[in-house]
Amino acid sequence: MTDYGIDVSHWNPVNDWNAVRGNGITYCSFKLTEGTGYTDRTSGPRVPAARLAGVVPGGYHFARPGNADAQADHFASHLRQNNLHTNGSLAPMLDMEAAELRGTANDFVPRFIARLRAATGVHKVLVYANLDWFTHVLNPGKWADDGVLLWIARYNGNPGNPGWTHPKLALHQHTQTGTVPGIGGSVDRNATIGQFALSHLTINGGNAPAPQPVPPTPTPPTPPTDTEIYTVRAGDTLSAIAARYGTTVGALAALNGISNPNRIYAGQKIRIRGGTAGGQRYQVRSGDTLSGIAAKFGTTVAALASRNNIANPNRIQAGQWLTIP
Repeated sequence: MTDYGIDVSHWNPVNDWNAVRGNGITYCSFKLTEGTGYTDRTSGPRVPAARLAGVVPGGYHFARPGNADAQADHFASHLRQNNLHTNGSLAPMLDMEAAELRGTANDFVPRFIARLRAATGVHKVLVYANLDWFTHVLNPGKWADDGVLLWIARYNGNPGNPGWTHPKLALHQHTQTGTVPGIGGSVDRNATIGQFALSHLTINGGNAPAPQPVPPTPTPPTPPTDTEIYTVRAGDTLSAIAARYGTTVGALAALNGISNPNRIYAGQKIRIRGGTAGGQRYQVRSGDTLSGIAAKFGTTVAALASRNNIANPNRIQAGQWLTIP
């Protein structure tokens, strides 16, 4: 059974944790710290409220270039302050996405984990990154021991199925524009993967399930003829690239597995178009209309109805999956 959760920072106003829990959300990772000096002051007061509503809380640290030991100590201090180092809490998470860490990431991660374990006594640690990092930067074989689980960001609209596999891959952040009752605006939504469950993600919870055989990697399909790749230059922004090619920031981020549209780096390869036709999927939520979905993805009601064999565009239902043309 898939377990659903969220991760939040000061950008996400939470008004009603009981409503959040009522939406099937069972866990939440709160941003606590960043680098060696930043603390998200909104998280502390919200942790007890989440726990009281039955949402399992945990904390995460956004890694920056610099001293890994000092960052781990900073994070550990706030885990203890918020009782997020205790049994039953969601395991602490290390967020690896700062472009400046790409060249040293596989040295930073194990050092941070070792120091965090020494400072908190917590053995289980989650390591979060997007698809690009897991395929081109991070080497879990170097540092993912029996206490490390992986958390991937890939916004493909298919919860629990990120399209990338690893024996320790336990969580999938499948959207950054999710909606949850009790939370104002968009929020990151997450789902457990395969045999992993919430119990495997908590401190002193169950052991991770035995790794399943990984099927052979299929030969990648030939890219569509309209595929175009853009190499990011110094000073580029994703919004400027989107405007130049007549697309949207959301479409580029989804197509390229970019978790933070504000962070791209010179030399990065951005797919502008191609590979999405008939492939991106969206699950209808309560209150959705076909016209609203069409506007969100830059298409038309007629195109959506035709692609999904919808006879009456005024009748769609929550939970229904749509393929975006």
